Amino acid sequence: MTAPEERQPEPRQAGFHPAGPRRSPAPPERRGNDRRGGDRGRDGRGRDERAARPRGPATDPARQAAYDTIAAVHRDDAYANLVLPRLLRDAQLYGRDAAFATELTYGTLRVRGTLDAIIAAAAGRDMERIDPPARDALRLGAYQLLYTRVPAHAAVSSTVDLVRSVAPGAAGFANAVLREISGKRLDDWIAQLAPDEETDPVGYLALAHSHPEWIVRAFAEALGTDDRSDLIRLLIEDNEAPPVHLCARPGLADAVALADEVGGAPGAFSPYAVYLGQGSPGDLAAIHQGRAHVQDEGSQLVAAALAQGELSGSDSRWLDLCAGPGGKSALLGALAAQRGAELTAVEVSEHRSRLVSQAVQGLPVTVLTADGRTVGEDPQLPEGGFDRVLVDAPCTGLGSLRRRPESRWRRQPSDLSQLTRLQRELLTAGLRAARPGGLVAYVTCSPHRVETHVTVTESARRAGVPVDFVDARELLPAGMPGLGDGPTVQLWPHRHGTDAMFLAVLRRT
Repeated sequence: MTAPEERQPEPRQAGFHPAGPRRSPAPPERRGNDRRGGDRGRDGRGRDERAARPRGPATDPARQAAYDTIAAVHRDDAYANLVLPRLLRDAQLYGRDAAFATELTYGTLRVRGTLDAIIAAAAGRDMERIDPPARDALRLGAYQLLYTRVPAHAAVSSTVDLVRSVAPGAAGFANAVLREISGKRLDDWIAQLAPDEETDPVGYLALAHSHPEWIVRAFAEALGTDDRSDLIRLLIEDNEAPPVHLCARPGLADAVALADEVGGAPGAFSPYAVYLGQGSPGDLAAIHQGRAHVQDEGSQLVAAALAQGELSGSDSRWLDLCAGPGGKSALLGALAAQRGAELTAVEVSEHRSRLVSQAVQGLPVTVLTADGRTVGEDPQLPEGGFDRVLVDAPCTGLGSLRRRPESRWRRQPSDLSQLTRLQRELLTAGLRAARPGGLVAYVTCSPHRVETHVTVTESARRAGVPVDFVDARELLPAGMPGLGDGPTVQLWPHRHGTDAMFLAVLRRT
C-alpha cells in the first residue's frame, strides 16, 4: 500500500502506443534517438493539486503546461499525475500537443539527476545557486536538447522565452547554459561527468541512468547477481514509460473481450490483465461501469496469489489489512463474490477509506476505517477470525519508480527505519488475524531487501504464532520466468514487464 495518489494512472494521450513493447514513442518529430530514448515517462503521483499558473504567453501551451507541472512538483511537493491532467484540460491540449507536454513533464522529472549534473557543469555553478524558476526551465530545456529530437534552436529559444517570463534577469544566463549543453551529445556529457565505470560502477550507473546511488545499490543487492548487465537492463527499463494496465474484474469482465473493447491486448501473465491501447482509462465505459479498474499486472498477480492458495476448512472471511486506495480490494472482492466469501477492507485514513469504498462498489466488501495493527483489540478485527489475509504494506515504492518519476528523488534511506517498523507491526497483526491453517500474503511494491526478506523473516520469528512459508511460485501462473528459488517471489520490470512487486505467503499452523 502506498499513498492513494501514488496509484493514480499516468495520463495516456493519443500518439503513445502502450501495448506490445513497453517503449512509448513520442510524436515522430520529437522522438528520442539512440540511448536518449526511454526516458519519456507519463507516470507520477499526486498529493498536491496546486500548480503555478502561466505567467504570460512566454512559450507554447504544451511547454508551459510541462513547466508549470515541474515547478509545482519541486516548489509545492506536488504530484505530477494530478497536476498535469488539470493543466492540460485548462489549456485545452489534446492529441499530439498533450502527448508532447506529457513526455516533457515525466521525462524531465525522471532524469532530473542526470540533467542537474549536466546543467551544473555547463553553468559552472551548483544547482542550488540557480533560482528555482530558472532551474526548472533549464531542466525542461536540457531534456529537450539531450533526450528528444526537438531541434536545438527550438529547444533553446523556447526555453529562453520561458525563462524570460518566470525569471527575467536570468534569460541571458539560460541562453548561455543551453548553448553550452547543446554543444555535446548526451553520451559525451556522461563520459565527461560520470565516475569511472570500473572503479566506481555504482556512481557511474547512477549518473548514466539517473537513479540515486542508494537505489542502485538496493537494486543490485535485490537482484542477487554479479551480472552487471542485469542491473543495467533494470535501470534502463525503470526509465521507460510503462503502459497502462487494466484489471478485468472476475465475473464482471473477460480480459480477452475487454482487450477487444478498448483496443488493447491481453496481459502476458495475469488472466485479468489488459494492456490499454491509445486513450485515457478515465474515458472507458468498463471503468465507469465497474467492470474493470486500472492496476499494474504485478499487483494483480500478487493479490490473486492469495486467492489461489489451498485451504482446508472454512474459506468465507477474507481480509485486506492495508486496503487504500482499493485496487487489490476490488480484485479480491470480485474473486470473493465468485466463491460466496466476503472481504473486510481496512484503511487507516478516512480519505483513502472513501477511495476504497468507491473502488469496491457492488462487491461483497465491508470497508473499515481503522488501524490494521489493532487486530485482537477491534471487535471487527478478531484474532484468528480470517481465512485469507492480505498485508499490502506501506513501503518506499521503489518498485514503481517508472510510474512515479519524482519519487526517486524524494525518497531517502532514512525513510526505511520507520517504514520497516510499520511493516513488521502490520505483518505481525496479519498473522494474528489469520485462523490456524489460514493464509497471509505479504506484499510490497519495493524490492529493497530490508522491506522484503528482512521484514518477513523478523515478523515470522516474532509473531507469537507458528507459521510456515508457502512456495509463492506455485501460486503464480504456470510458465512465468525468472521467479527465483522461492519460497518468496520478486517481480521485475525488465523480466516481467510489471512493477517490482515482492510476494511472500505464510500459513498460520
